[in-house]
Amino acid sequence: MILAHDVTGSGPAVVLLHAGVADRRMWDPIMAGLTQTFRVLRADLRGYGQSPLPAEDYVDADDVAETMDAAQFTDAVVVGNSLGARVACELTARHPGRVRELVLISPDVAASTPGEDLRAFAAREEALLAAGDVEAAVALNVATWLGPAADDATRDLVADMQREILHTQLAAEADATTRGAPPATPRPVPVDPSAIHVPTLVVTGAHDLAHCRAAADDLVAAVPGAERLDLDWAGHLPTLENPDAIEPLLLDVLRDDPTVHAP
Repeated sequence: MILAHDVTGSGPAVVLLHAGVADRRMWDPIMAGLTQTFRVLRADLRGYGQSPLPAEDYVDADDVAETMDAAQFTDAVVVGNSLGARVACELTARHPGRVRELVLISPDVAASTPGEDLRAFAAREEALLAAGDVEAAVALNVATWLGPAADDATRDLVADMQREILHTQLAAEADATTRGAPPATPRPVPVDPSAIHVPTLVVTGAHDLAHCRAAADDLVAAVPGAERLDLDWAGHLPTLENPDAIEPLLLDVLRDDPTVHAP
């Protein structure tokens, strides 16, 4: 499926994949800077933003590859945040020729055993949704995934995106129940981090969940030559929390500036 997407700018190709609490609007604060130098494709994964959920299971990485074809992107540097980072790794595993470089921000690694803080979050969210309290679930997600640098406008944007996501998912579950079928889910793609052989930068935030930071540690240890950059001000969504800080960093990484990680 060709995902809802937009392509802006000119220059080397960059693909942006959003977090599971957001849609492609999460990249708005840094688009002006990136598109001055790069041709940027950003897409809504299925069930997010303007991409509908299907009735059957699907593979996110195949959708991204098909969308790259539609945009005439032979290959690209792929930047993913959280869920988007997982899909970026799956794209690398399933369509290795499409990815030149990876920037994985707060990566959500499917193989990681959920930590205590993530299990507590998931249990609380599930209880709120079971009780029909969507607004409380939205507030929980905003409080969990945004770090202290985020302003009120950013918190409102994340709340709007998360509210739309939950309504889409709940509607799909209700439709599946009516049809007597399980709701559609993305089929996972096995990823062997030791088989990722493209330059890889893993970006983490000091205010992120301990589970996410531990998962990033595991990923950096497993991907050959991977580098780690920890942001002392960031939570799970640094491009939203402090775009003025993250934009120049990303630009330097994407330009392959050898001094970007120098102390």
